[in-house]
Amino acid sequence: MKGIGGSTIEKELDAIEPIAHLIKPIKKEEFQKRIDKACGLMKEQNASAMYLHAGTNLYYFTGMRWSASERMVGAVLFSNGRLVYIAPKFEKGTILDFMLIHGDVECWEEHESPFSLLGSILGVNNNNEIDVYIDEITPFFISDGIIKANSNLNLKNATSIIASCRMIKSLKEISIMQYAMNITLEVQKAVARIMRVGISAAEVVDFINEAHKRYGIESGSYFCIVLFGVDSSFPHGVRMPKKLEMNDVVLVDTGCVLHDYISDITRTYVFGEVNDEQRRIWNIEKEAQIAAFNASQIGRSCASVDDASRQILEEHGLGPDYTLPGLPHRTGHGIGLDIHEYPYIVRGNKTILKAGMCFSNEPMICVPNKFGIRLEDHIYMTKNGPKWFTEPAHSIENPFGN
Repeated sequence: MKGIGGSTIEKELDAIEPIAHLIKPIKKEEFQKRIDKACGLMKEQNASAMYLHAGTNLYYFTGMRWSASERMVGAVLFSNGRLVYIAPKFEKGTILDFMLIHGDVECWEEHESPFSLLGSILGVNNNNEIDVYIDEITPFFISDGIIKANSNLNLKNATSIIASCRMIKSLKEISIMQYAMNITLEVQKAVARIMRVGISAAEVVDFINEAHKRYGIESGSYFCIVLFGVDSSFPHGVRMPKKLEMNDVVLVDTGCVLHDYISDITRTYVFGEVNDEQRRIWNIEKEAQIAAFNASQIGRSCASVDDASRQILEEHGLGPDYTLPGLPHRTGHGIGLDIHEYPYIVRGNKTILKAGMCFSNEPMICVPNKFGIRLEDHIYMTKNGPKWFTEPAHSIENPFGN
C-alpha cells in the first residue's frame, strides 16, 4: 500500500502551505470578449436579445455575482452589445456596487411586475412580435410570468449561444482550473495517507474541507464523497456511510472552487490487501479511462468517447450498456463555473470536440453488493488533441506513483 495510511490528520494539515493566491482571477477584459462573442452568435442566429438569469450564466458574461432567488434578477443582452440589468428597486445600489461590465439598471418595486418591465425593455407592444432568447436555467415561474405578461413575446432557448461560448475555455480559464485541480490532487494524496482502520467518512470529509482551506481555498471543499467497502458501489453515496475496515475499497471524490472555477477528482484504492477481483476491475477501469482519453480527438463527437470506454468494458464481459456489473452512467461531463456543464460525454451526443473544451473522464465500474471503482481525471482539448489536467492513477497498490 504505497502512499496509503501511516500518517495522521494533524501531520498532514501542518505540512500544507497555501498556493491558491498564486493564480489571479478573470479580468474585466475577458468578460467583455465573452459579450462580444455572444453578440456575434446572436447576429448569426438573428437573435436581437438574450435574457441572462442570476447565476453562473449571468456571471460568465457580465462578472455579476448574484444568486438566484424568488425575485427576478438578471440582464438583457442585445445583439448590438447593449446591456440592461433588471432588479428590484431596493437592490439597485447593490447591483451598481457589484457591476463589472457597465449597463443600464431598470428596476421594479415589490408590487410591480418584473415581467412587464422586461417587455418594456424589449419594446414589446400590441403591434409587433419579438423573439427573445432565454437562459435555460431561468426558473419556470419567471419564463411563465414573461409569457403571460407579454402575449407578443416569443421565448427561444439560448443554449445554442450560451453553450457555444461557455464550452470553449480560454487559456486563462484553463490555468485557473489547473491550479484548482492541482490543489485537489494534493489533497487526495494526503487523504490516502491518513487512512486507518475505524476512521469514519465524516472524519475524512472534515479533513478534506480543512485541507482545501489550508491550500488557500477559503470556501473549503465544494463537495465531497467518501465511501468505504460496499458503499463504493453506489456512485453518489449512501445515507449512512460505514467506517473503514481492513481490505476495504476506498473511493474519494472531491473538489474545490478557485476564482469561481471548479476542480473534481476521484481516486479509488484498497486499504489493506488487494484481492483478485478488486485488481481486475480496477485495471479494467484504468483501461477504459485511457481508451476514453485516446478517443478524445479534435473533430470527433462526444458520443464516440463514451462509446470507446464502453467498448473496453464489454470486451471484458461487463455491461453492456448500463447493465451492472458495468458503467451505470455517462462517461463524463463538462466542467467550468458549474461542476456539470456542457459538453456531456454521453451516448448520442453529436457535439464535436474542439480546442478549449474541458470535461471529466470517469467510466465508473459498479459491482453490486461488493464495491465500485471510479477513476476521475479531467481533460482539456488543445488543437493537437487531449491533455490531462491531472496525472491519472498509477495502480491499485500505488495510486499516486509514490
